[in-house]
Amino acid sequence: MATYECQSCGMSVNATCAKCNEPLMNDILIKDDGSEVQISKCPTGHGKIKSPMCCGSDMTCSIS
Repeated sequence: MATYECQSCGMSVNATCAKCNEPLMNDILIKDDGSEVQISKCPTGHGKIKSPMCCGSDMTCSIS
């Protein structure tokens, strides 16, 4: 399961899909301009979300 952590305050979160209750997986979305956005996605295909925010910045997650 992807664990996102705030680099400022240390808070961390885990997320699951509300449709199937599977843990979301960390991934990278490559935008049309070539830039990358860190996301979490449902392993069974229910969708994806942008990484959560805390202290005004995106929380980070190690890609394994």
